Amino acid sequence: MGFYDLKVEAADGSMVSMEDFRGKVVLVVNTATGCGFTPHYEPIESMYEKYHEQGFEVVDVPCNQFAGQAPESDEEIHQFCQLKYNTQFPQMKKSDVNGENAIELFRYLKEQKGFEGFGKGPKALAMSAMMKKFDKDYKNNPDIKWNFTKFVVDREGNVVARFEPTADMKKVEECVAALM
Repeated sequence: MGFYDLKVEAADGSMVSMEDFRGKVVLVVNTATGCGFTPHYEPIESMYEKYHEQGFEVVDVPCNQFAGQAPESDEEIHQFCQLKYNTQFPQMKKSDVNGENAIELFRYLKEQKGFEGFGKGPKALAMSAMMKKFDKDYKNNPDIKWNFTKFVVDREGNVVARFEPTADMKKVEECVAALM
């Protein structure tokens, strides 16, 4: 099974096939409205506006698995994102990204690109300290660690990069731009 074989449920209940994104660069991200990383919506939207015409897509999957930071309904999440960040990319149905109820898309992405660390800096140290409280073995499993973990998929459907929420958004854009 490959990326293009997967489907995810949109907020309106319709199914979105990753096949629809064949030949495009795709950023898949699990999001939340009440997270310290929620301002990442701004650079994600900026990338969408900058590269969409060249074949860039965003698959935004709201998730409430991390400290309950996305408690709203799908419609409320969509309204928040449009009002606060003027997002134009579609949002999927709020879904689990870890555990037995994780959607197939995130199961696949985690198989392709496991956790490689939070990087350096104060945010990375804070995330590492927090993760040790939840999962002492967090470094050795591919689970999504927090909201705004990003996966970049190239035009051939290969998962080429995983960025933890602590990653500099400029690095994410550099990766996307290199694939355009």
